[in-house]
Amino acid sequence: MGKSSQKLAGFLFGLLLATAVSGAERVELSPTHPDSYTVVKGDTLWDIAGRFLREPWLWPEIWHVNPQIRNPHLIYPGDTLVLTYADGRPLLSLVRGSRNVKLSPSIRSTPLSTAIPAIPIDAVQQFLTRPYVIGRGELDDAPYIVAHADEHLVGGAGNRVYVRAIETDDHQRFDIVRPGEAYKDADTGEVLGYQGLYIGEAQLQRTGDPATLLLLSTTQETLAGDRLIPVTETEPLTTFFPKAPDQPVHGSLIAVLGGVTQIGQYAVVALDRGQANGLVPGDVLEIDARGETISDDISPARWDKVKLPDEPAGHLMVFRTFPRVAFGLVMDATRAIHVLDRINNP
Repeated sequence: MGKSSQKLAGFLFGLLLATAVSGAERVELSPTHPDSYTVVKGDTLWDIAGRFLREPWLWPEIWHVNPQIRNPHLIYPGDTLVLTYADGRPLLSLVRGSRNVKLSPSIRSTPLSTAIPAIPIDAVQQFLTRPYVIGRGELDDAPYIVAHADEHLVGGAGNRVYVRAIETDDHQRFDIVRPGEAYKDADTGEVLGYQGLYIGEAQLQRTGDPATLLLLSTTQETLAGDRLIPVTETEPLTTFFPKAPDQPVHGSLIAVLGGVTQIGQYAVVALDRGQANGLVPGDVLEIDARGETISDDISPARWDKVKLPDEPAGHLMVFRTFPRVAFGLVMDATRAIHVLDRINNP
């Protein structure tokens, strides 16, 4: 395991210890909880926690860390979780299963990639690095396509484009991004950012004004005016540990991503709250379906209307944050979910 993985492991281990110290009294077990469960390939932490708890994000509060197990916060297929009690409080303990490990004279390690994920990573993989949320004016100074080579009006993979202006070769690869619809606060209408439509990737061939780039891949045709953002080598966060937010959060769903119209389990949604509101990856929020405002035909007051109460509709987990917007994955849905439904602390 590399140094960065060890640091991550230490951080998560500390998080578990800190969270598990208090709060177990308020955890409610699922009425159908098992006494033990053996992890199989394809499980997620959320699913397993849901077998034992009514509220899966509270799993750290009953997690009993076994100091004899290296990286006890990581759970692998073949491991068995056992439910026990201490002073009347439920505890989940881990019995490490047998599996192949890499051996060396002094190190025994298990790849982090074989541990079960907290959520189905496949559902959010394409959103971990793309699409972007672009701040107002953020792309004003970014290089942009001014023309396509060989008299093309639009471009695709294999074509060359001319870009203003890339004067240095500090970056070799660029994402091509087109500003999309505005993300707005559901209550005030304030613009929080813009959807950054990912168009493709380009390779720098020659610096200058204009510079020449080769289109490596495209999801749709490039157009004059499309902006270029340097590709960073930062590895996206893929390890999440569900928890309640550290401070009150009240907002709304403002968009559904991925080209779908129905919002159900494992749909990716955009929220009108972000880093500025204290949200971090792993935060779990309750989704409340907005109650309709209807006419009261029985009331003697003409044109009388009544607002029906909001009703719980499911939960989501934040997996990526921007300054004023966040992306979340719907973990469960008990009723139809719609854009503009409310989000609150669970």
